[in-house]
Amino acid sequence: MARGMGGRTFWIEHALLPSGWAGDVCLRVEQGRIAQVETGVPPDAGTVRLGIVVPGLGNLHSHAFQRGMAGLAEAGGDQADSFWSWRELMYRFLDHLDPDSFQAIVELAYMEMLEAGFTRVGEFHYLHHGAGGRPYAERAEMCARVAAAAQATGIGLTLLPVFYAHSDFGGAPPTPAQARLTHDLEGFAALMEGAAAAISPLGDAVLGVAPHSLRATTPDELRALLHITPGPVHIHVAEQVAEVEACLRWSGQRPVQWLLEHVDVDGRWCLVHATHVLAEEIAGIAASGAVVGLCPITEANLGDGVFPVREFLRAGGRFGIGSDSNVLIDSAEELRLLEYGQRLRLRGRNVLAPPGGGSTGRFLFEQAVSGGSQALGAAHGLEVGGSADFVELRSGHPALQGGAGDAWLDSWLFAARNGAVESVWRRGGRLVEDGRHFRRDEIVQRYGPALRRVLDR
Repeated sequence: MARGMGGRTFWIEHALLPSGWAGDVCLRVEQGRIAQVETGVPPDAGTVRLGIVVPGLGNLHSHAFQRGMAGLAEAGGDQADSFWSWRELMYRFLDHLDPDSFQAIVELAYMEMLEAGFTRVGEFHYLHHGAGGRPYAERAEMCARVAAAAQATGIGLTLLPVFYAHSDFGGAPPTPAQARLTHDLEGFAALMEGAAAAISPLGDAVLGVAPHSLRATTPDELRALLHITPGPVHIHVAEQVAEVEACLRWSGQRPVQWLLEHVDVDGRWCLVHATHVLAEEIAGIAASGAVVGLCPITEANLGDGVFPVREFLRAGGRFGIGSDSNVLIDSAEELRLLEYGQRLRLRGRNVLAPPGGGSTGRFLFEQAVSGGSQALGAAHGLEVGGSADFVELRSGHPALQGGAGDAWLDSWLFAARNGAVESVWRRGGRLVEDGRHFRRDEIVQRYGPALRRVLDR
């Protein structure tokens, strides 16, 4: 299976270009980037021939290690479960992770992302220290393990080291369970230097920064973090009603309201979840140029609530999608659930279709490609200068029969279930063939024993 990044020419029967669907597309790749795009040309000898091709998606929000928890937190307790009770279970899980088991779980998550059509991941990475909060000899050891997992699987990486210093608004001290996550500003600056070194061998990796939330940073710390790197800025905000209420008690303002008023939020920013917002906050986010990071599967799994997507889009807002807790890694399911959540909320159909009507699937997909590209600081899309990251859909899949063009996207997102992804290419190299990652067997073989070690502790 090809992974090289030398010159290569692809002939694509049907491709979704920025201008729309085109046939007989010749795509020339040099050093992992698209150097030329021509349409309406016959195939030449030696070209790689593909069928139905769409751009790769950016997964803008991932806590990859939580893939190891998937399915293990679905038994009810003797009291009402919530995000907050799930978080305590998550803290107990991460407390038993060592670097080797951590990397094995991250590799599995990244492999599954590629098989689902994600070609770049924004890793919101907050597990920094060893047991009890003791720093590793190499301060950025766990950042290096994230980079190693990206290298092993081939996925594009936007690394977002998380600054976490407090347990609640107003600078409350962290809890013992948060010891492996926390830093002061000086220590975090050193971590960022190590993170930059760790991702440098990857070639097209991007370094951003992630103030965890307004709960976990003070205003002064938040402002200082914005100058630590010119890359993307991601933050959890307004995910839970209890968070909104606590922010009101602390500041007299809601989280998004406070953020927009006190910080220069712009196109660098990704506001993750932003679930509980008012109309004026929706308008403010849209006007700022920031992307909202939506994670419908995780938001449903944790009982977060439903972000008002239609209102946000009508205000000119931009969104991308993420797999967050990685309880289920499926790009089509994220977009399907995004639409279905709005249908249930608004009691209508095709509520996120484009203005004036048209394909819901294509509109959602292209919005997610664009928003993910902005939030991850890396261009996506089949155009000159972009990374040659794309997904070939299986033209023979039953769900894709009887339609063409936009109908392929509608069918993939709403009707295909498993098996619709034929191949996935990153920087012009094939990482997934016949729906399987080229290193699937060895990654799975490492994952099982690693997870058992964690659970046995």
